[in-house]
Amino acid sequence: MRVPFKLILDTGLPQLCPSCREPVGDGAGLCASCWSKLSPIERPFCEKLGIPFTYDPGPGIFSMQAIADPPAYARARAAVRYDDIARTMVHALKYGDRLDLAPIMARWMRRAGADLLKDADVVVPVPLHWRRLWARRFNQSATLAKLVAAELDLPVAYSVLKRVKATPQQVGLSKSERASNVQGAFRVDAAGKAEIARRQVVLVDDVLTSGATVDACARALLRAGARQVDVLVFARVVDSVRTPI
Repeated sequence: MRVPFKLILDTGLPQLCPSCREPVGDGAGLCASCWSKLSPIERPFCEKLGIPFTYDPGPGIFSMQAIADPPAYARARAAVRYDDIARTMVHALKYGDRLDLAPIMARWMRRAGADLLKDADVVVPVPLHWRRLWARRFNQSATLAKLVAAELDLPVAYSVLKRVKATPQQVGLSKSERASNVQGAFRVDAAGKAEIARRQVVLVDDVLTSGATVDACARALLRAGARQVDVLVFARVVDSVRTPI
C-alpha cells in the first residue's frame, strides 16, 4: 500500500527544489539547474583550512591565514562554497525538515573529505545544546555524520561531545565575537574520553564560517585525549582570495 500512497503524494504534492521552488523529478534534492549553480571546492586549496587558491602553488601549501592564525584542528575540508544555493540547502535541511537533502549533501562531503576519512577512527558531530535540540527536533550535523560514516563503516560517537553552554546565534558576530561566544561551550565527559582517547577524529558540521565553533570543539576533543581532529563540512564561507605561502 505504501507504493500507491507515495505515488498519490508525489502527484498531488510534488517535492520542490528548495532554491527555485520548481518540482523535482525524482522527489529528492535540487533541480538540475540549481545543481549546476553549486560551486564545489576543488584543489588547489590550503591543505590546512581547505580554502581554495586562484592558482596552483604546489602540493602541501598553507595559506597566509593558516600560518598567521592556525586552528586547533589539523585539516578542514568542505564540499562547496557557501553561496546562495548552498545556503538555501542548509537552511532547508536545518529549519525546513528537508531530510531528503541530507543523503546528497553527505555524498558530496564524503567525496570532499576522502583524505580525512581514510585515516579516521571515529566521526563526531558538532552538538546542539539540549534546548535548541528540543526546539529543532533533530541535529542536522548528527544526521550528516551518520550518513557520511555509514558507507565507510566508521563509528559515530554522538554523545562524546557535549554543548554545555547555550550560546546565542553566531549570525552577525565578528570573528573575535564568535570565538568569545563559544568559549567554554563544549566539553567531553569522563565516559566520552574513553571513546576518543588516542583516536583520529573527524568532526562533522553543516557550515564553516569563521571556524570558531569547530575550533572550540577541536580543542575540547584534544584536551580529552584525541590524537588528531579534522573537520568536514558541507559548505564553507570563502570571503576573499587567499594567497599561499
